[in-house]
Amino acid sequence: MRVRNSIINISAGIGSQVIITILSFVSRTMFITYLGVEYLGVNGLFTNVLGMLSLAEAGIGSAIIYNLYKPVADNDEERINVLMKFYKKAYMVIALIVLLLGLALLPFLGYIAKDAKVENIHVIYIIFLLNTASSYLFSYKSSFLNVCQKGYIVTGVYSISSIVSTCIKLGILYFTHSYILYLIIDIVITITTAAGLAVMVDKMYPFLKNKTASKLDDETKSNIVKNVKALILHNIGGYAVFGTDNMLIAFFVSVKAVGLYSNYYMLINICRTFINQVFDNMNHSVGNLVAKESDDKIYSVFKVTMFCNFWIYSFFTISLYVLMEPFITLWIGSKFIMDTSVLIILIINFYVSGMRRSISMVKTTSGIFHEDRYAPFLEATVNLGISIILVQYMGITGVFIGTLISTLAVPFWIAPYLVYKKVFHQPVRNYFLKYAYYAAIGIGTCLITSFVCSLISYGGFLQLIVRVVVCLIIPNILYTLIFYKTDEFKYLFGIVKKIIGMLIGKLGINKKITF
Repeated sequence: MRVRNSIINISAGIGSQVIITILSFVSRTMFITYLGVEYLGVNGLFTNVLGMLSLAEAGIGSAIIYNLYKPVADNDEERINVLMKFYKKAYMVIALIVLLLGLALLPFLGYIAKDAKVENIHVIYIIFLLNTASSYLFSYKSSFLNVCQKGYIVTGVYSISSIVSTCIKLGILYFTHSYILYLIIDIVITITTAAGLAVMVDKMYPFLKNKTASKLDDETKSNIVKNVKALILHNIGGYAVFGTDNMLIAFFVSVKAVGLYSNYYMLINICRTFINQVFDNMNHSVGNLVAKESDDKIYSVFKVTMFCNFWIYSFFTISLYVLMEPFITLWIGSKFIMDTSVLIILIINFYVSGMRRSISMVKTTSGIFHEDRYAPFLEATVNLGISIILVQYMGITGVFIGTLISTLAVPFWIAPYLVYKKVFHQPVRNYFLKYAYYAAIGIGTCLITSFVCSLISYGGFLQLIVRVVVCLIIPNILYTLIFYKTDEFKYLFGIVKKIIGMLIGKLGINKKITF
């Protein structure tokens, strides 16, 4: 059932993401055409600034979700209700805190966006702020659906919402060229979608509306408080590493440079979002697994998820390296191309941070938050220190080198150590040997794919399509030849057969497929 739920959730997520991705390219193209790179820079900068305010969430959601896995697996409605009521109250407070902190930053906007040549920048910031604060009002309901392994419903609702929102915003850009109206639509759609989803959850699980006099027991409260304290440190450290790039670039380079980088970030984030459809939906199945199964069973599933993690992230890393610059050149022009060193560091960061997904999944769903609570601060200190020094000499590339060094210095080794020690009860060297093996194969595959693509002339749409085909064929064929005898490959191949079987069943085809 866990595998089937994951397949449904992943399929729904990927299907909807294809449509959203196409619309996002159209939207970004029109955004650049009608508003320009300065507005693009402000958009990226305020997204980072308000990401900092979201630290007020402090990991409360993750801590409560971890406590929901077991009662959901046991169908304990009373305990679920108690946790959900607490979750709701916590998020109401968080929304208020985010709003107040955001308003407190208003007087400092001139320093944050010091060279931005954008009208009504304070109004734009306030709209961003309201959108961020309102996103917390009903999020506890969608989180519950995810824990119940029904993330495909959340995906479906938000996908429809995103499609409608993008279409309306495209119309606004075309007919009015108004960035403020463009942003207002986001608030209206955010609140409407979240409220509609909350109503849907209440209809699916009527017991959530029941009043309960029960309160959280002291042990659960203590556990949540302990984990939230640890997650506060994790979130602050994580933001300092990954959420400050745009602010550092804006301060030390320019807001315009943020706009140029945002195109690279958009393409990388599209890839990351596709991958997240796989891992986010697997995450709650792993949480259910951790709540019910033995350590050996969890470890055997982890080995499969790590293999899947490598295959997917290395494939997208290779594709980004080979295709990003020709795609941007064809899409919006060569003037939006940055130095090749920026591309190389960005995709290395993408791979290194992405390869943490499988180990982080087990760590989070096992409730390991407290043990490494100070690690993010060390990572953040290394990142900010190195980034600020290197940006003086290397420009924007130095910012991303700082991120890479800090990642390798701290979380790269500490998360595997804790999971292998506390969950798998095995030596962590097994993880690093496998990681190095996968990395060597990935690098070799990247070199071969890049060499073949270098034989294709750097030109128009047809040449880009040929490169896409090369990226689709070479890595996947090489990986199949290398891994086809492994247990992990056989397990994933079995899942692929199930997916094909489900699709054939949906299409009403009864022929038996043999492989």
